[in-house]
Amino acid sequence: MKEDFLTEAFVSMKDRWKAEDALQEAFCRLWGRKYKVSSLKEAVGLLSRTVRNIEIDEFRKSRSRKTVGLDKAGLEDDSETAMALEREALFRKVEASLDRDITLLQKKIIQLHEYEGLSFEGIAKELGMQPAAVRMQASRARKLLRDKFRNNDGTD
Repeated sequence: MKEDFLTEAFVSMKDRWKAEDALQEAFCRLWGRKYKVSSLKEAVGLLSRTVRNIEIDEFRKSRSRKTVGLDKAGLEDDSETAMALEREALFRKVEASLDRDITLLQKKIIQLHEYEGLSFEGIAKELGMQPAAVRMQASRARKLLRDKFRNNDGTD
């Protein structure tokens, strides 16, 4: 079974050592929840999801911007750094808007779908809702945020 998980992790991570680290980390996290897991099927599911989340984290880290000392950055001339700072500021505005402008249910759905990578069906099971209702709530939240940032740039 370990080899199956390792192969799956290797296919997406393209590095055997990173795949082994991800699998080891997933086993450690699963061990911390050993008294809460009631079946082998649940353990395999948790392990699979944890490995996938670690893969996503590694991917995000690999494409994050490189840091450079301020003495070497040349902030006045570096339009790429300025664009990165603008994107970061916009991201912070959107996160603040998530806290302020949508319902708690919508926020939970957006977090589970966008940040944790759960499908709408998985979210529906977790929240005890119909998948169509989850999609509708996500759509309404996105529309509200989209309209807010189109109309006034999110500067409330």
